[in-house]
Amino acid sequence: MGTVQHKSNTGKLIARAIVVIIGGFIAAYGLEAVLIPNSVSDGGVTGISIVGSQLFGLPLGVLIALLNIPFIFLGYKQIGKTFAILSILGIASLSVGTSLMHHIPTIIHGDTLLVTVVGGIILGFGMGLALRNGGALDGIDMLAVLLSRKLPFGTSDLILFLNVFVFIIVSTVFGLKGAILSGIAYFIASKVITIVEEGLSGSKTYKIITKDPDTMTETIRDRLGRSATYDEVYGGYSKEKFIEITCVINRLEDSKMKEIIRDVDPAAFVTVYETAEVKGGNFRKRNIH
Repeated sequence: MGTVQHKSNTGKLIARAIVVIIGGFIAAYGLEAVLIPNSVSDGGVTGISIVGSQLFGLPLGVLIALLNIPFIFLGYKQIGKTFAILSILGIASLSVGTSLMHHIPTIIHGDTLLVTVVGGIILGFGMGLALRNGGALDGIDMLAVLLSRKLPFGTSDLILFLNVFVFIIVSTVFGLKGAILSGIAYFIASKVITIVEEGLSGSKTYKIITKDPDTMTETIRDRLGRSATYDEVYGGYSKEKFIEITCVINRLEDSKMKEIIRDVDPAAFVTVYETAEVKGGNFRKRNIH
């Protein structure tokens, strides 16, 4: 039984890895066929890489790979090994994709509105595919997760704040108009990501009723670095007493949380809520390695 389960998990991981790689190539196509030829950039580490590529004539793919290395390490420490591996695959495919597609024909010329909309949609779709399957194509989210532990701001606020600086840097190469268009394309991409990966922004609250709450809580602590709280709840008909676990996670940890629940108790009753803001308490998490 254990061997069958292991093979099933391995198969699912390989399938997720393939989709993350496809997401990386789709995002690369959005950059090389739409945005960059029209002097429009992305946000995050990719945006800084595009600026470096334009300023110093270095290959964009090389810069994307190099600048994301420290952020992949952050992802490994904060979210786990699987997330780091999938992110390496995603960032590598984005990096290789931009190199392979560097001379690909530009599909839209000059129409700034169409460039930002189409480029943002393609970019967001690629990034959303990767995030939905447990990987990331840009390290700025991981930095925001780390900073949210140290500062009294939510992850989403910090992503926005960090990207303001990125677009200021973008304006030095593409001008103010280019930076504004880049910001619009990034905004559209972020909305598409939300559509592709539901509930991506902010945090999520998980409420779990399971036959083995102690094991579930310990596994969440050990594999995700998150603490949880207990509530006593009673069945409306049976009056039977249950323990309900409540745990708040950030958006990057969602696929890992689902994996933990599936591994510990596939029959657990789980409800998930969008959480607009988290402050105080014990939301800070510890490193898991």
